[in-house]
Amino acid sequence: MSDLNFNYALLLPEIILAATGGIVLLSDAFRRELKLGRNMLPWITVAGAVLATLASVAQAGIVEDFAGIVLVDAFTTFFRVLFGLTLAVVVIGSHEYVAKQIRGQGEFYTMLLFATVGASFMAMSTELITAYVGIELLSFSLYVAVSLAKSDPRSGEAGLKYVLLGGLASAILLYGLSLVYGAAGSTDYATIAKNLSEGRDGMHAPLLMGLTMVIAGLGFKASAVPFHMWTPDAYEGAPLPVTAVLSATSKAAAFAVLLRLFGGPFLPAIADWQGTIAFLAVLTMVVGNLIAIQQHNIKRLLAYSSIGQVGFMLMAIVTISDASTSAVLMHLGGYLITNLAVFMGVIAFYNQTGSEEIADMKGLAETNPFLALVIAAGLFSLAGMPLLAGFTTKFILFQAAAYGGYLWLVGVAVVASTVSLYYYLMVIKQIYVIQTDGSLLDPQAHDVVVPRWRLTWTGYLTTATLLVAMVVVGLWVAPLAHAADSAAKALFG
Repeated sequence: MSDLNFNYALLLPEIILAATGGIVLLSDAFRRELKLGRNMLPWITVAGAVLATLASVAQAGIVEDFAGIVLVDAFTTFFRVLFGLTLAVVVIGSHEYVAKQIRGQGEFYTMLLFATVGASFMAMSTELITAYVGIELLSFSLYVAVSLAKSDPRSGEAGLKYVLLGGLASAILLYGLSLVYGAAGSTDYATIAKNLSEGRDGMHAPLLMGLTMVIAGLGFKASAVPFHMWTPDAYEGAPLPVTAVLSATSKAAAFAVLLRLFGGPFLPAIADWQGTIAFLAVLTMVVGNLIAIQQHNIKRLLAYSSIGQVGFMLMAIVTISDASTSAVLMHLGGYLITNLAVFMGVIAFYNQTGSEEIADMKGLAETNPFLALVIAAGLFSLAGMPLLAGFTTKFILFQAAAYGGYLWLVGVAVVASTVSLYYYLMVIKQIYVIQTDGSLLDPQAHDVVVPRWRLTWTGYLTTATLLVAMVVVGLWVAPLAHAADSAAKALFG
């Protein structure tokens, strides 16, 4: 015990987030005594997220472990910054929605803060039990947040489905981790890698079963097919800000764990799991993109879209290396920017119309041209159209998979990506081609004047910032590539 490093300054970003959660909760509970309005809660949350992000950036360059269970390095810093910025953007862009639609606003913001703490521990863990605790902290926080919508009965149903299926997935994951522990003789990542490299007599069968269960449990967290069945219902029933967090923070955290595990302790057993991950990648790409075509609710469409994106990112696990890890980290950064842009646009649209149906987005180009541009650009970026973040990062990801010897897998991904363009264009058609009265746009007709509406200043701030970020990353990916490359090199030593 005396040899362990207990430098708590290494956990400063997580301490800030947890402390902010306590402050938000107490401020809401004693707001009358403190004479605080509830409109202060989101800004306290944003302040905590920004401070945690700055603390993470300040620790850039540090390579130091805490108590042998977590490691602060470039990989950890990359995800800490992603999670902190995601939380800040979601809260700034959705606080009007939360004020109208969420019961228990203090609890809601506290859950988002604790979910971010859990995600951060998932990224920095170097020990199985710590990673599992991080997964559960993220999961339980989101179980509560999903069910906090005031007047939508779908929210309670989504929360119930999520917690029941999530509990089953957690049990499978925990049992898988126990089998891995039995086969490898340790919960420490470095020791597991060493023992699996040397081999242990009679432990191959338990290791295979453990790996299978770990893949199933983490596949649920990442929404990989066939462990994705909770995703569309949870996305549709959850409040929109929670849906944004599920599609961004939750996905990124799941891949942080996958990269830590399969790029480290499980790498010596790559022959046992590589084919399974490749099969899941194909299944996830095909199912996610095909079923998305049938959706009429924008949240369900984005749910299946995110499932398809998970399939693309799983290719980096199949071809795990420093190059493929750097590529998937770049794609994660571009995906989070793009996905948040779309969700912030959908939240602004819902605040004005109260609708999540794709058909009700008709004529948006006339009623709010700027919002129409943001949503359309985001959808084109998700499809991988040039000049936008999604094209650049997806191209680099596909290139890395091809160099890894899985050209056939890239071929499937290209076809799936082409299919995705179809259902994104269905939404864009409603926005730009269908008029507010439901008729097709007639270029020869005289312009019809329709009433226009404006976003709030926070709506303009978040959507404009994300739109600019999408274009900048699409045209100049070097800063993101440098950060991703440093994180990948830290992971592979």
